[in-house]
Amino acid sequence: MTDTAQSAPATDPRLLDALREQVQGDLPRTIADLAGLVRIPSVSWSAFDAANVRRSAEAVAELARDTGVFEEVRIVRSAVSGDTPADADGAESADSAESADSAEGAEHDGVELGQPAILAVRPARNGKPTVMLYAHHDVQPQGDDALWETPPFEPTLRGDRLYGRGASDDKAGVMTHIASLRALHAQFGDDLDLGIVLFVEGEEEFGSRSFRTFLREQKEHLAADVIVVADSDNWSTEVPAITVSLRGNVTFKLTLTTLEHASHSGMFGGAAPDAMLPMVRLLASLHDDAGSVAVDGLTAYDAPVPARSEDELAADAALVPGAKPVGTGDVLSRMWFQPSITVTGMDVPSVANASNTLLPTVSARVSVRVAPGQAATDAYAAVERHIHAHTPFGARVEISEPDAGDGFLVDTSGWAVQEARTAMAEGWGAAPVEQGIGGSIPFVSDLAAEFPEAQILVTGVEDPDTRAHSPNESQHLGVLHRAIASEAILLARLATR
Repeated sequence: MTDTAQSAPATDPRLLDALREQVQGDLPRTIADLAGLVRIPSVSWSAFDAANVRRSAEAVAELARDTGVFEEVRIVRSAVSGDTPADADGAESADSAESADSAEGAEHDGVELGQPAILAVRPARNGKPTVMLYAHHDVQPQGDDALWETPPFEPTLRGDRLYGRGASDDKAGVMTHIASLRALHAQFGDDLDLGIVLFVEGEEEFGSRSFRTFLREQKEHLAADVIVVADSDNWSTEVPAITVSLRGNVTFKLTLTTLEHASHSGMFGGAAPDAMLPMVRLLASLHDDAGSVAVDGLTAYDAPVPARSEDELAADAALVPGAKPVGTGDVLSRMWFQPSITVTGMDVPSVANASNTLLPTVSARVSVRVAPGQAATDAYAAVERHIHAHTPFGARVEISEPDAGDGFLVDTSGWAVQEARTAMAEGWGAAPVEQGIGGSIPFVSDLAAEFPEAQILVTGVEDPDTRAHSPNESQHLGVLHRAIASEAILLARLATR
């Protein structure tokens, strides 16, 4: 990972100054619009109200229309992958050509639909390239409200950060696109020849279940020379980054059952196995004594990484005093290039509701991060084999709700990456670092498969203290400002290339 790679020539100074001035002057409006999006609790998970995701989609669609850039702006819902119209005896496509005022129903002609996305298109003219701008408007659940210092869906400005669920991941990504397009339109007006596709997904946090169907249905509209994915991290609040590697992911629900019904722990404890006992032992077998993943068949990727000390990790990850990092090898290698397994939730009685009974069934949500270079399906098979081989006491095993997405290694040799390096240096005042990310954006590999000729740029508005997915998520407003400036410069460079 380096900051010394080749960049393109500098931007025309007059154009550069004009873009910077436009972005700076429009920043209060941008922040206000971001706050408006944060107020919409657009959690895309099936247990939450889908009407809020629809409200969010409508708000983003209106912002896209107001840029003045697009010939067409639509809200689209597509069939969930695996239940596509093509699989349903040749039934017609469930592409939402559904309009914004259509029903909220989860099905269309008996086919399950995903959450609403926004698709806005401006065709290229006079031989100019087309750029696709991707972000997502859905958010993670807020979790325990008691852990938030301010209400999760009431945007709150404290210092140089705007707090709220989705303030950074990824509604700030949405606003980066919107604000950069406003700046572009202010400079070029209707004379803009650059082709632009804005694609704002509505279920990235719920596994992008309809993403592949959407790509097939909208391929003609989505085709682009450059794809900008604004859903990643930066090196710091002062130094930007281009993400060049992503881990894949596998998630599933694991259920162990040992008893037909709950029994008195005093009467049968010590002889009859409650479900928690094999679950604890099974989950413990996923790691060795150092905390490294201990599942045969999960691989690591080998590449050099910048130095980062365990003390820096402890500070960035907010380890409590006395807690030690896990795993072995270089710190960033553990985070970027090695697999990891996390138990993200369990269905068990709360401490307040605990009774003296043997639990018959226990469920856990397991999240596996897969090293780039290994197929997610192969990783899932390896974990599944491990579970069946290491489940003790004959507990009945059920693995359900699996979801998998591949990691990705970005090709940084193309002209678009060189253009992005220059735009970032001019927008941030610092050269970008090329970095890996331990998180997953599985659809990036889907984009690459569907559009193999497109150059993919993974950028973002997060920083090490954003706390995406966690309580007290926030967006650093200086980072937002610089990210918008960089993208506006990039788009202007592509328009004049």
